[in-house]
Amino acid sequence: MLAYVIRRVFMSIPILFGSTILVFLIVKFSGDPLEGLKLRNPPPPPQTILNEERRLRLDQPLWEQYWLWLKNLVLHGDFGPSVHSNMNIGNELGDRLLVTLRLVLVSVLIALIFAVITGVVSAVKQYSVTDYSFTFLGFLFLAMPSFWFAILLKSAGIAYNQATGTQTFFTIGDKSPFLVDDSAWGNIKDIAGHMVLPTIALGLISYAAWSRFQRAAMLEVLNSDYVRLARAKGLRSRQVLVRHALRTALIPLTTVTALDIAALLGGAVITERVFQWHGLGEFLLTSIAGRDAYAMMGWLLVSAIIVIIFNLIADLMYSVLDPRIRYE
Repeated sequence: MLAYVIRRVFMSIPILFGSTILVFLIVKFSGDPLEGLKLRNPPPPPQTILNEERRLRLDQPLWEQYWLWLKNLVLHGDFGPSVHSNMNIGNELGDRLLVTLRLVLVSVLIALIFAVITGVVSAVKQYSVTDYSFTFLGFLFLAMPSFWFAILLKSAGIAYNQATGTQTFFTIGDKSPFLVDDSAWGNIKDIAGHMVLPTIALGLISYAAWSRFQRAAMLEVLNSDYVRLARAKGLRSRQVLVRHALRTALIPLTTVTALDIAALLGGAVITERVFQWHGLGEFLLTSIAGRDAYAMMGWLLVSAIIVIIFNLIADLMYSVLDPRIRYE
């Protein structure tokens, strides 16, 4: 297993290197970072534009820009200069990454738990009222656009707060700017309160698709020969379901979850925008609006790293879920 992990990590290096080239080219050909400065009225002095071009390395050949960016990133952790001279892209990404990761990870965890439970129950009680109810809910959430569902939840939270005269649901920001209880427990409660609605908005969309995958995988496993043999040997239904069927049926869901991480990060951008979170989503939208090339490259590179890590975790989970899988 250790040899497999090391091999997979080394295999991820060329993938990550290729992603840096792709990210660099996409951003560099997306527009001029100094367009806003050049279109100002009255126009800035030519020397100011030349100084900004030199600071942003726009006066150098494309290959040299890429080499300097990659070298400084690998050796010094420097993501490059921002169009805002007072902003450190690395520090900004680090702070916002923590905000977004807690939203994505909690959403994934909740979505997986509900997807597994409802998927298994639907498969065991196939064509029952329960199965049809879960299927209806799954298709309902699948049909909802993530931005519309997030706005709907936010409006419902505001309406409930106004009707009850309380602050039950937090609808703006990832935390309160001023806290009465500034202790560790008070901060945890405040952060958890702000996570309720965004987590539901992001998690339910993923849950809908994952529960369908889990139901289909569970039905296939329950009809397999080795499960019939286990039942014929007299094993208890619960033991057959949990120990023999569920572990194997979780493998397709593991693959789908790893592949959907990129989509979840995209959904987090929309969710953070609706609830005005100061995470990676706001950072990306601000960078695109300001044509901040190195900031956009940093966001895309961080997203690529997250996707690679989750796919590596999924590969490692295969041997845990199914003892028949061995990596030599």
